[in-house]
Amino acid sequence: MLFRSYSSGPLEIDRPWDAYTDDQLGLMDHLGIDKFLVMGFCIGGPYIWNLLKRAPGRVVAAIHAQPSGFRPEMPELFRGGNMKEWAPTLCLQRPGITMDMAHAFLTNMYTNRSDFVFTVDRDFVRKCTTPTLVLPDDSVHHPYAVAKEVVDLCPGAEVSIYPWKQPTSLVPQAVAHIREFLAKHAPK
Repeated sequence: MLFRSYSSGPLEIDRPWDAYTDDQLGLMDHLGIDKFLVMGFCIGGPYIWNLLKRAPGRVVAAIHAQPSGFRPEMPELFRGGNMKEWAPTLCLQRPGITMDMAHAFLTNMYTNRSDFVFTVDRDFVRKCTTPTLVLPDDSVHHPYAVAKEVVDLCPGAEVSIYPWKQPTSLVPQAVAHIREFLAKHAPK
């Protein structure tokens, strides 16, 4: 069964990453959760870095699984792909949003921040002491080079096995590493 999502919130063109981070932190506030562990796949990587920037004392530990990142050899990868897939669907669902608005949003999200992990710079990662586990990938949207650079720069980082998804017999080993990491860093 395929589930389609529908967003009714504003399209905050000038602060695309922060708007989503506001929602994530707002949910934690609503649930009464002060400190938390976070795990994200793909685009979850840039979101996690933004959470670490915006709420450093709240994120106890972070797991970046196959994190997305900028590929200088494919600078239009994220904006271009989203303009073909996400933007037309959003505009159909939300008549008040135009393709020009979606283009501006995606340009600010990906093109104007077209370096590294999109939401923070390398200096931020160098200073980040939050325990961080990275499960690298090496596919179009999840460049190994970005995951490796995060591990090399972040003093609180550790890396899991690579590859971890193929062959599938490696997945249980990666899951065990994730469980161990979460248990070690869970708030008391």
